[in-house]
Amino acid sequence: MSRTTAAAAATAAIALGLSLLAAPAAISVEPAVASAGPGHCAREARIDVPRAEVQETACLDDLTTAGTQRTGHTDPADWSGLHAPGTRNPSGVPGIQVDGYFPDTSTSNTHHGWNHDSQFVIRLPDDWNGRLVVSGAPGTRTQYAGDYIFSDWLVARGYAYAMTDKGNNGGSFHADGDQPGDAVAEWNRRVTQLTRATRAVLRQRYGREPRRTYAFGISNGGYLVRWQLENRPGLYDGGVDWEGTLYRAQPPNLLTYLPEALTHYPAYAATGDESARKAMIAAGFHPRSEFTWEYHYSVYWDLTQRLYREEFDPSYDGELVAGVPFCQSGTPRCDADYDYAERPGARRAMAEVALTGDVRRPMLTLHGTLDALLPIRTDSDVYRPMVRRAGRAGLHRYYRIRGGTHVDGLHGTFGDRVRPLLPCARRAFQRLTAWVEDGRRPPADATVPRPPAGTDQVNRCSLR
Repeated sequence: MSRTTAAAAATAAIALGLSLLAAPAAISVEPAVASAGPGHCAREARIDVPRAEVQETACLDDLTTAGTQRTGHTDPADWSGLHAPGTRNPSGVPGIQVDGYFPDTSTSNTHHGWNHDSQFVIRLPDDWNGRLVVSGAPGTRTQYAGDYIFSDWLVARGYAYAMTDKGNNGGSFHADGDQPGDAVAEWNRRVTQLTRATRAVLRQRYGREPRRTYAFGISNGGYLVRWQLENRPGLYDGGVDWEGTLYRAQPPNLLTYLPEALTHYPAYAATGDESARKAMIAAGFHPRSEFTWEYHYSVYWDLTQRLYREEFDPSYDGELVAGVPFCQSGTPRCDADYDYAERPGARRAMAEVALTGDVRRPMLTLHGTLDALLPIRTDSDVYRPMVRRAGRAGLHRYYRIRGGTHVDGLHGTFGDRVRPLLPCARRAFQRLTAWVEDGRRPPADATVPRPPAGTDQVNRCSLR
């Protein structure tokens, strides 16, 4: 059921090429031409995703984006901007892809012409290693968002892979549900649903359940890793949280620092006002991230504040939907003047989806020190003490990646002033599996220094 009708302006604002908030485009799927090697796509006809309303299977010569771009089994717009130029990925992984959706009442996902949310993708390599990785889409992207940064690398190593669109997406995601916070709460249910369904699919395809199941996610997907390991630990053996969003009722959270950015950045940008800069730093932004602020103001801060404030506190702007874009402080109902402390309804809604730090399975968190969308000081630096207070520090490792920012595509914009996190995330996943499967504990919490000049920082990272 829809809580409100999204305004056209909010939807139009989502069309940002490299943004984590990019809306999906419809894709068409051409028939796949498959080879007939031994065991290739065996038992494809047996696949029946439990409780899926629609599913389509395809036997593919290559499950990686090198192949799925040719056959129409991915959407490059969905993963655009999440990796740095020069990132190397494997290719040539044969297997089965399953696309489909679970019953739902919202319709913002246009992939395949289905106009139906709760879409998913499942990939089943012929040469399976007995393990499964599940993820939820970052930002307001959809189920193909992880194809380049997660799926390619994982299926080439034999992992089965699944990602959900989280049940709502795009610039109107907040319209889903009856009460404030319902849309985000659905994200958690959809990851749980897909995990259970994919485990059943693995039995159908390979004749056995996975030996290990892991969660792996970035941004809102990282939040989902945290939430699943706190609340559904029986489904997973561990997870990697790549700069997960810290939803919690107490400050700081994104509704406390984003209004500060919207208030003070224009003055800093116009005159270099040092008091405005200091206010930004006090709100949580890193004092050496200033060179990224113009980009974040124009692409992320305003849109993120308005969309997520609409999700948790729709009454703030009355009959408006997601406020007034780029309004200045003093404008009536302007998000630059939003005061979370004075909005008890928002606090109650945030509490419904809040993290606690009570992780019940091994988890590695990594976060870039220059992240200016989810500043590290207001996010993972806060989450790590929450894990300690919950008595779970022994199950958690936290790596602060010096020079990292929120999306690796900014390495192409700002060059070596920012460091890609993808190679560190992949290395963290290897550290996690060694911990879970071989008992080799990962390194202690650390701030990972920038690599020496001349190092391939796009494809290599050392977690020692």
